[in-house]
Amino acid sequence: MNFRQTLRVTLLMSASLPALAGTPTYHGEVSRILQKQCQECHRPGQVAPFLLLTYDQARKRADDLAQVTHDRKMPPWPASNKEGGPFRDVRSLSEAEIATLAAWAKAGAPEGDPKDAPPALVFHEGWPLGKPDLILSLPEPYALDADGADEHRVFVIPTGLTEGKWLKALDFRAGNPKIVHHTLGAFDLKKRAKILDDADPKPGYKVFGGFGVIPDGFMSGWSPGRGPTTMPAGIGRYLPAGADFLLQVHYHKSGKPETDATQVALYFADEPIDKEISVRMVTPPPNRLLRFVPDLFIPAGSARHEVTGSLVLDGEDRHLVGVTPHMHWLGTDFLLTATFPDGSKRTLIKVDRWDFNWQMAYDFAEPVALPKGTRVDMVAHFDNSEANFANPTRPPVAVHWGEQTTDEMCIGFLHLTRDGQHLENRPPARFRVAAAPR
Repeated sequence: MNFRQTLRVTLLMSASLPALAGTPTYHGEVSRILQKQCQECHRPGQVAPFLLLTYDQARKRADDLAQVTHDRKMPPWPASNKEGGPFRDVRSLSEAEIATLAAWAKAGAPEGDPKDAPPALVFHEGWPLGKPDLILSLPEPYALDADGADEHRVFVIPTGLTEGKWLKALDFRAGNPKIVHHTLGAFDLKKRAKILDDADPKPGYKVFGGFGVIPDGFMSGWSPGRGPTTMPAGIGRYLPAGADFLLQVHYHKSGKPETDATQVALYFADEPIDKEISVRMVTPPPNRLLRFVPDLFIPAGSARHEVTGSLVLDGEDRHLVGVTPHMHWLGTDFLLTATFPDGSKRTLIKVDRWDFNWQMAYDFAEPVALPKGTRVDMVAHFDNSEANFANPTRPPVAVHWGEQTTDEMCIGFLHLTRDGQHLENRPPARFRVAAAPR
């Protein structure tokens, strides 16, 4: 189907939507859509390759805007809005908004009356939540080459904390938004990451999609357009004393040498924390020979290889605060469902078109109750055929579980609280230091 046919189909589909009041114009409708979902990234100094702040800038991209929004490639939001969630901070357009952009492009991108324009957005260049309690910075700026493949790098940042702290929020600020694609956070208490850092001659150490070690805890992440990570009232993330913060940064090269000094802002809780956000993982069953490694094997040439995994949440009732799907280049779709003790089911998240370049953490609008005995099931598919343009190996070879570009993973991270946990601002039990005997 060519683009004009695609536009015609989109407009026909829009017949079932609320009728548009005449031909859309830039100042009347389109600028509001761009402000809502596009301008955070499509402005000077950000990761997007062009600007969308003025009529002339948008007019030149009218057909492109109609196409990429129809295909739901932009704004980036891989999760389905029809199944799963609902999530906070949803970055996707409604069918009516997509139809509006298509109709505007088809009409020749009319400008309309500037008097109808909304006030220009004012972007917050500092920390949106105000002065942080602690700012973590790279030990030194990282120098990125001009060309070549994307890089994933983990920087080990000592927190210097002499006592554990509860976090109510954290924020990531890209030092160079032109090259920082996304970030992930975690912490390490056992200095395993420091060993990898010391062995790499450059700042930090090279990874692919993970941290290179199993972290002692996770600290959310950031992607373009996402704001600070805030926790619901009475719920927090605990950062122990002496922890090293692990900052994973995905770099996309710009065509010229660049440097980056990304920072992380931590906000300590000023109200009592009753429950901790902890992480459980849904993975394939363990390998029979390597019991700590999930059993993942994707045959060469398989265009739709299915991988499954399950986790039963025994012991106590919980609430699910958020989820994070994770696969590598061969992943095509991902589904997490909950089957409750009474036999009823709920879709937690559904990703129809996986894109490794847009890995995200998804926070629920309201935590989802998971009673004791709930089973969480994962079903994902992988394309290890020649037809998969994202396949890093040609001709395809059999793929196993691993951290490298040519390996694969399949994980559903569950960000959970325990209903029966009442911490009253104390550290979680696993981080408490036993009192010395008298």
